[in-house]
Amino acid sequence: MAIALPSHAQRAGDGFLFRAPGGTWTFRGGVARPMANSDVFSLVTDQLTIDRSDFSSPTFGTSLGIRLSGRNELMFDVSYAGMKHSSEFRDWVDQNDQPIEQTTSLRRIPITVGLRHYLTAPGRAIGQFAWIPARRSLYIGAGAGTMEYKYHQVGDFVDFATLNVFHDEFVSQGWTAVAHAAAGLDLAMGSFTMVNIEARYMWATAPMGADFKDFDHMDLSGLSVTGGLTFRLF
Repeated sequence: MAIALPSHAQRAGDGFLFRAPGGTWTFRGGVARPMANSDVFSLVTDQLTIDRSDFSSPTFGTSLGIRLSGRNELMFDVSYAGMKHSSEFRDWVDQNDQPIEQTTSLRRIPITVGLRHYLTAPGRAIGQFAWIPARRSLYIGAGAGTMEYKYHQVGDFVDFATLNVFHDEFVSQGWTAVAHAAAGLDLAMGSFTMVNIEARYMWATAPMGADFKDFDHMDLSGLSVTGGLTFRLF
């Protein structure tokens, strides 16, 4: 039977593999929603025609998993989320009764290393010659690393001391520590390919740059929900 099963699998393509995969590679995309709870976001949403939901953006990422044991993988992960939104002052216009306009953008690129643990086995061995992938596998994970970020505003602004309108550019950019927790589901499409669905929460804060004096740390934490494809590696 140990010899007949792989032979039949190779002939019929019914999901048997000759050995357990050595890892996974995932490509995903979805939506990222920053919490935007710090004072710089409160000021922007109060004075400009921007809501906290406007900081939501598409996100794309990839992760490489290296199998450590039957249910555990070492994960290397990188993703990108970025938005740009045009706005104007809610309560002020210029001397020509025209809107005072500017553009706000936010970029986050976390790079992390972590662990993934499958709550349900991703597959099972039959003897020494065959491995059967599971139809679905639930997992949880956590990781930590560093994140490149950039908060940028350019356009026209109001000097509230003189009420003059001026053109300027403000940037806060750098690297900061990041951690995340995740839960997901892999749905098998065949022996080598799976559909991946994942929800992830990320924790990060960063000091504001010199252009933003007297502001607290910027809140870069947020939730993302993604879908994509996972490929088994051998």
